[in-house]
Amino acid sequence: MIQYRVLTAVQEVETAVEIQRSVWGFADVEIVPSRLFLLAVKIGGQAIGAFDGSRMVGFCLSIPGLKRDGTMYLHSHMLGVLEAYRNHGVGRRLKLEQRKDALSRGIGLIEWTFDPLELKNAFLNIERLGVIVRRYVPNQYGVTTSKLHGGMPTDRCVAEWILDSPRTLAILDGAPRQRELPAARIEVPTAIQAMRREDVAGALKIQTALSQQFPDCFARGLAVTGFERSEEKGTYLLSPWE
Repeated sequence: MIQYRVLTAVQEVETAVEIQRSVWGFADVEIVPSRLFLLAVKIGGQAIGAFDGSRMVGFCLSIPGLKRDGTMYLHSHMLGVLEAYRNHGVGRRLKLEQRKDALSRGIGLIEWTFDPLELKNAFLNIERLGVIVRRYVPNQYGVTTSKLHGGMPTDRCVAEWILDSPRTLAILDGAPRQRELPAARIEVPTAIQAMRREDVAGALKIQTALSQQFPDCFARGLAVTGFERSEEKGTYLLSPWE
């Protein structure tokens, strides 16, 4: 049974750094160092590990943030799970541990960025956690050395997780969802992962289209509130949002 706990020991955060290397394959210059994990915990952020017995198999790291209106929130910077433990709910449980800790401290919002081309992540974030998306950031981190990024610009959607909203609570409780007809749809072919390896020009064409479609929808007052997937494509569903 996987156990989850805050990382406080130097040895534990060093293991988290090694998991980071395994998952993203960053060059040393781009690695988040162990001291930042320890600092995050001390200044109001989070560093949480997932353990199979004594072995750490995943982690998440967040840092405290402050909105212009003075609202405190957490920015979830990284979440990584070893390959053998993926698709078993470990990532979702790490997010739920983040949520539990945040609520215990009176924090009602966690944000993070995700690649809209990563359809499994999109489904988890939107349909299993209940985030909404209202912002799109082109090339957020620049072109990195990560094997996951494939040398492409790091365009990102910003996930807003309003921790105790009726929407979030209903989704976490597994309540049946009554979907309204979306005002817009943005489609991404499931072949995008193979394209990133074998047809970078084609993948870039899709990414460029998204970099226009998402901001256009957001400028109309729409937000991503749903996600559908099939064998052929993943579809972001957008609806009006105040």
